[in-house]
Amino acid sequence: MATRHGISWAILWLLVTLPAHALDVSVVALTNGKAIITVNGGRPKTLSVGDVGPEGVKLITATSESAVLEIEGKRRTVGMGQGITTNFENTGRSKVVLNADGAGHYLTSGSINGGQVQFLVDTGATMVSLGTSDARRLGIEYLKGQRGTSSTANGVAVVYHVKLDSVRVGSITLRNVDGVVHENSDMPFALLGMSFLGRLDLRHEGQTLTMMQRF
Repeated sequence: MATRHGISWAILWLLVTLPAHALDVSVVALTNGKAIITVNGGRPKTLSVGDVGPEGVKLITATSESAVLEIEGKRRTVGMGQGITTNFENTGRSKVVLNADGAGHYLTSGSINGGQVQFLVDTGATMVSLGTSDARRLGIEYLKGQRGTSSTANGVAVVYHVKLDSVRVGSITLRNVDGVVHENSDMPFALLGMSFLGRLDLRHEGQTLTMMQRF
């Protein structure tokens, strides 16, 4: 039987039971209690805590470092300059979308062994790399690791090879990740190297880097 608009009930049933489309949500600025987000590449929208933005994205909490967003009924923590694509019904694979800064670098917040760090994505780095101050703060006993050397712009540096229990960026968490700690070095960022990136599917599109976790 047709509706008054000429659409069969069967077609209506199909339309309402189709899975929700994916949303690309990015955080472009943060302050305490507020976040500026973009959804599906649209115009930036400023949200205060409790506000609902495009496509029903709701801001739950916000600090200068990260925001908790409610997206399609799920709460996700997203850092400055970080994005997330939701397509849970179709793939079930965790995905993170990062936007390049003005210098073309991909910066994002994340964690190592449960402790918060700031990452610089570096496909030229063999392993996840960090300085001794971050290593101590995170409780990494790097002096028990394998000692070696590495050539840097400032010459040859002493490094310690370690095994990181977990490395997280957005919704992606990998365990048992190879890392390296640079002795006597206070690096401004931890380098998110290929020991993490090499276990993901990566896609560059303009100023956007999409990372998808493999099964």
